Amino acid sequence: MDGSGPMSQQPNWYILAKRYPAVTLLVVLSAVGGMLVSFSSHTAIGYFSFGGMDDGQYWRLITPIFLHFGILHFIFNSLWLSMLASRIEEVMGTLHLMLIVVTTGVMSNAIQFWWSGASNFGGMSGVVYALLGYLWIANSIAPHPFMALPKGIVPFMIGWLVLCMTPVVTFLLGVGIANAAHLGGLLSGMLLGLAFGLLAKLKNRVE
Repeated sequence: MDGSGPMSQQPNWYILAKRYPAVTLLVVLSAVGGMLVSFSSHTAIGYFSFGGMDDGQYWRLITPIFLHFGILHFIFNSLWLSMLASRIEEVMGTLHLMLIVVTTGVMSNAIQFWWSGASNFGGMSGVVYALLGYLWIANSIAPHPFMALPKGIVPFMIGWLVLCMTPVVTFLLGVGIANAAHLGGLLSGMLLGLAFGLLAKLKNRVE
């Protein structure tokens, strides 16, 4: 065989998008949210910021995770999302990953709103911390080689979370940091990791 069949002609991004459809969808929606903020921040905040329960706009419980304020914000979150979420989607499946994202996205958004009282926040970083917490705890209970985190990533990310709670990062970047969303995401992800980790361990024992 000369390797010139249809599969060999598919670009890497297409292969990865097909393998990780949920991760791809989340990155694309984040890009759309970032463009919406850039071109029409009034529309983005008005229709997709947290809130809307009184008006029946329940999508606004989750949509702030897709709003990104600047290209670096989008790139940073998308890289972490791709690295962490792909592990979960590969092992646990697309629906499992989306369950985690929606649950922890709503939780981190609600905690940020409760803490700050403001609705003009956004970004995938709360979910990123949730995925980190999920992988950290779940893989500690029921280890899987593909779900193992790179060495040092947990202390690095927790250190960054703590640093962001000081005025240093806000001063250097010139923007506010949704620290409550980060912490809320981490804790909710750890709780889900505990629950599903225990279920996986029990399942392995039964089998």
